Amino acid sequence: MSLLPIADRWFEIERISDDITRLTEPHVVPLMRCNIWHVRGRDRDLIIDTGLGVVSLREAVDHLIDKPVTAVATHTHDDHIGAHHEFEHTLVHEIEAETLRTLNGGTLLASVMGEEEVQSLAKWGYPFDGDLITALPHKGYELASWTLKPAPVTEIVTEGDVVDIGNRSFEILHLPGHSPGSIGLWEKKTGTLFSGDAIYDGPLLDEIGGAHIPTYIRTMKRLSELPVTVVHAGHDPSFGRERLIELVDAYLAKRA
Repeated sequence: MSLLPIADRWFEIERISDDITRLTEPHVVPLMRCNIWHVRGRDRDLIIDTGLGVVSLREAVDHLIDKPVTAVATHTHDDHIGAHHEFEHTLVHEIEAETLRTLNGGTLLASVMGEEEVQSLAKWGYPFDGDLITALPHKGYELASWTLKPAPVTEIVTEGDVVDIGNRSFEILHLPGHSPGSIGLWEKKTGTLFSGDAIYDGPLLDEIGGAHIPTYIRTMKRLSELPVTVVHAGHDPSFGRERLIELVDAYLAKRA
């Protein structure tokens, strides 16, 4: 029987602007605590990444959504696609489409991950003491029961495609390095970038499975040239262009 406490609520919800809301899972360890972005459009809404899927994301955002919705996968790591199966319309880069379609497995248990993987994550800047969640969503929840579920793939994108939601449109940027099919959503008109894990204000992981450092370096140089106003990333707080340049410069110096 788990000795973890029961969470009062699973999601924290923060209104960023009239059109953008951020959801996070505060009882998930920082390594796996993905930012879930709701973008309200005139004709369609976006949910950019869906967290771990420990509890129903669709139910949590139901009061925010009154029109068709697309669940975007900026990439297909466990912490970004756990609730994609709850949405009828999904969007993913062509390189990682099959992964989303055939998801299975995964674990919340440090004992299943193994000591070697836990120690390697600590070395990269994400130490954690125990399992991947620090509270239970409800009484009787079994950590061992959690697993990734395959999701429908209804829209496959690549570099330069446009996601139009009526009053806003986003260009797909292919930003590999962290994963082969990582994407960003770029709105040139407002200088807004949803970057996934291509860049965020925390320890960047480039030595995990599927990552490729030379490719990541090219992506970082590309990001430094974008005239961004704000970056809404896959983890940690949003930031502006000055911080973007600092993060890029730090990464390039580390890998020089």
